[in-house]
Amino acid sequence: MIVLVPVYRPGDRLPRLVVDLAAALPAAHVVVVDDGSGPTAAGVLAAARDRGATVLRRRVNRGKGIVLKTGFRYVAGHHPGRDVVCVDADGQHLIPDVVRVANRMRDTGALALGVRRFDGEVPPRSRLGNTVTRAAFRLATGVPVRDTQTGLRAYPAGLLGWLRTVPGERFEYEMNVLLHAARAGLPIAQVPIATRYQGGNASSHFSSLTDSARIYGPLARFAAARLLGPDRRGDGVASAEVTSSRPTPATRTP
Repeated sequence: MIVLVPVYRPGDRLPRLVVDLAAALPAAHVVVVDDGSGPTAAGVLAAARDRGATVLRRRVNRGKGIVLKTGFRYVAGHHPGRDVVCVDADGQHLIPDVVRVANRMRDTGALALGVRRFDGEVPPRSRLGNTVTRAAFRLATGVPVRDTQTGLRAYPAGLLGWLRTVPGERFEYEMNVLLHAARAGLPIAQVPIATRYQGGNASSHFSSLTDSARIYGPLARFAAARLLGPDRRGDGVASAEVTSSRPTPATRTP
């Protein structure tokens, strides 16, 4: 298994995260993909590399969607047949939850989401945003996904090629993945996880206005296409063939 960690201007907790992930998933390898953080991030990225991670760096900031696709492409090319679990570097995801989501994916052969409970101390904008997008997603697709914005996701190796065809460069990419999975009829496993925000989520690079518009745009187009019917989709859904989400035993390497 590959643990993929997308980062932009990562904090000092990244090296510790690499160590903790390696200890909890000893058969896995950590791949960190930096989204053009610049020279100021060199020290912490070097520390992550020293602790065993592969570190890929993009020269220019392009957005989370591009970074994730960069990681998927690297894994497909350098570690073919290996499943991927994506983990944010901002401290939101507890290591035991990462393990549980990875195990659920491996047990089911399906895309698995770590869905936050949103209990306890949650920033109001995060609680409201999740409630609205969850309701809008179910209205648009009929699929009850409890946390559409979670960054803790596990993907079987058979989906990596398809994931690279899904449009989106920034935060909207993760919404597009779920929309296209719903359109394709792919199963989505959901694992309840703890909700943890560091410093009121101050480390998040999510822009409330710009990124919200990017997320709700695909939702609106998907809902309109669903109302218009299959002959008038017009939503830019990826048309590439989806391979089986349950890899054969020969390809299910650790």
